[in-house]
Amino acid sequence: MTGPRFALAVAATLLATPVLATQGFAQDYPTKPVRIVVPFGAGGPADVTARLLGNILQDKFGQPFVIENRTGAGGVIGTVEAVKSPPDGYTLLMMSNTQTANESLMPQRKYELMRDLVPIAPVNYSDLVIVVHPSVPAKTLAEFIALAKSQPGKLNYASSGQGTPYHMAGELFKSMAGIDIVHVPYRNSGEARSGVIGGQVQMMIDAVTTMAPNVGEGQVRALATTGKTRSSVLPNVPTASEAGVPGYEATIWLGLMAPAGTPRPIIDKLNAAVNEAVKRPEIVKLWAEQGAVPMSMTPEEFDKYLRGDIVKWANVVKQFADKPQ
Repeated sequence: MTGPRFALAVAATLLATPVLATQGFAQDYPTKPVRIVVPFGAGGPADVTARLLGNILQDKFGQPFVIENRTGAGGVIGTVEAVKSPPDGYTLLMMSNTQTANESLMPQRKYELMRDLVPIAPVNYSDLVIVVHPSVPAKTLAEFIALAKSQPGKLNYASSGQGTPYHMAGELFKSMAGIDIVHVPYRNSGEARSGVIGGQVQMMIDAVTTMAPNVGEGQVRALATTGKTRSSVLPNVPTASEAGVPGYEATIWLGLMAPAGTPRPIIDKLNAAVNEAVKRPEIVKLWAEQGAVPMSMTPEEFDKYLRGDIVKWANVVKQFADKPQ
């Protein structure tokens, strides 16, 4: 075959080659270790969940899924590490509503979430719990609010950094309760947790999944949880809405993203694997015992969810949150 027909055939082959190569690459993926960047400290919900999910994916795909904690700047340092990585499916980001809040809370960051990363799948969400050190003379949330109002600016609350769910939940609580308490940002949730357990700060709003054991051991006193209904792991603790702040609600959710440009077949392969993992009966049971609830979406659904969360927190930041430090 020669002439125009030959030229058209060659052109069609050349156009199809990248698509076929990408599909073949995705079928073989992964052929080497995959890195999951966790922009938060060891021992927190994101770290624990990433390690559990990494083990499941490693068993499924036969390649190591290595967890790499890159902490600092309210999750920005780890996010930048993922953003600048090759878009080949071998670097993933375990993220949370920290990243969606940072879109408005930290305007000087060197990336845009929905431009520089692509959604893979959500993983789970959990309620938070409002706790105080046992030395605080408040047995209920209403008593803590009254105490804070009697001493404006004297009480402190810990978080794992600017823009984290614990910080945003704290600012929302301050506004809705009409109190003035001081935000003390730590480098990660583990240090913040130690701060309130050690009595360096009076209060913290932390994930039920990580703080419930400390409540059970009497290291902190739980005043309220932050969901619409009572937590299954702390059923005797009232919700904040029940305890004196009507309508207050806050959660922490986790999800996976990848650098923009990661081939769509790889995104789809990972999405299917994550959705299958979070629906496993043993995982559902484990998370229920810890106070976490699985989430399952397509990449498009997760994209919509992320964009909605960005708008939600932009409104909160505009009205309530501290200015970036």
